[in-house]
Amino acid sequence: MYIVIAGGGKIGEYLASVLLSSGNDVAVIEENLATADRLSVALQRGATWLIHGDGCDSKYQEDAGIRRADVFVATTGQDDDNLVSCEIAQRVFN
Repeated sequence: MYIVIAGGGKIGEYLASVLLSSGNDVAVIEENLATADRLSVALQRGATWLIHGDGCDSKYQEDAGIRRADVFVATTGQDDDNLVSCEIAQRVFN
């Protein structure tokens, strides 16, 4: 499966790690540059994409390959951002 995760904090990193170890392809969208840099090292064993950007922005979702994604998950620390990014994923990219 191909999974796009918006948010690379503790939950997003853990989820990406578990999904990668299960043989899935994963893209992570992370807004914080320092966190994105850390993830690029921590997940280097298989992350298909690591996008530095806002998961609420359809441009970054498209850069992450959402059109071919089987699942989109929002794991930021902000409930409103999670809701908006999921709405964009559903309404714009179906």
